[in-house]
Amino acid sequence: MRHAAIVSTGLYVPPIEITNDELRERYREVNPEFVDKLEPKSGILTRFAAPEDMATSDLALHASRQAIERAGISPEDIDLILVGTDSPDHITPSTSVILQGKLAAKNAGTFDVGCACSSFPTATATAAGFIKSQPWMSNILVVGAYMMRRLADPMDPLTFLYGDGAGAAIVQPSETPGILSAAFRADGNYAQDWKIQMGGTVEPANEEGLREGRHFVRMTQSYPPEVNEGGWPAMLHQVAAQDGFSLHEDVATFIFTQVRRRTIEKVMKRLEIPMEKAHLIMQKYGYTGSACIPMALHDAIEAGAAKPGDLVCLVGSGVGYNQACVAVRLTDALRTG
Repeated sequence: MRHAAIVSTGLYVPPIEITNDELRERYREVNPEFVDKLEPKSGILTRFAAPEDMATSDLALHASRQAIERAGISPEDIDLILVGTDSPDHITPSTSVILQGKLAAKNAGTFDVGCACSSFPTATATAAGFIKSQPWMSNILVVGAYMMRRLADPMDPLTFLYGDGAGAAIVQPSETPGILSAAFRADGNYAQDWKIQMGGTVEPANEEGLREGRHFVRMTQSYPPEVNEGGWPAMLHQVAAQDGFSLHEDVATFIFTQVRRRTIEKVMKRLEIPMEKAHLIMQKYGYTGSACIPMALHDAIEAGAAKPGDLVCLVGSGVGYNQACVAVRLTDALRTG
């Protein structure tokens, strides 16, 4: 039977660091206590920003090149490119096709996966499905990239969260199971709570909207805690039941959306699993949205927290809301730096 496995990963963080102290000074007049309140809850200590001449596809390009190099293939070997992002270069064309051109991956088809911060686990499960069902496919590039900071009002204190970055993985056929079961949840009743109002078909770009800042991302209402605190464990239990493994005994590393450390702590306590099994990167990269899960996976592999033979669970939450979880067994085919 043909299976699918992640054989390499890549990560890119741009060069401009923005510390919490810098943001304290920025928000001193509009909301002087915001950073002090959010820092311990989020766990975010700093974040990085791309230069003005870079776009989301450029972040994706750097991470993709690293994953491709580690896999020992060339861009021409790629059959399909999947890019997960909700901060695309343009509304159209897709960011994945722009990335294809920049990579010179001339033999690859492309499409974007647009379920915000749950895009990477969704795209990973999608890639596995293609590998299993399409015998002609040998290499799929899966990318998560994020530059929401560029689409936010710099004086909105929630900009505290946003860091730019990208993570990537190469998925190939495998003789042993690598990418296992997936689970998905969504509730469109929350779709109005965190969004960019202007620029789509509901409200095309207009001067009034620009004056009122409707082209910026806004959170109008925060999601209730049970969205993640209940949804993440539910999906984890689902994939464990589908694949017949124990969350307590068999999973080496849990990787969640890296937006709020306190939420991850509550979920791990609810699962009765030591917090040490949750790999965190928000403290050094900020909240990198669609990119945070592949970035954390790469970081865990580099740190030795996830290695061949290990079972890793990737759990994402995105605005809408969308949620996705995929179980991944790292195989001996994994290639690192």
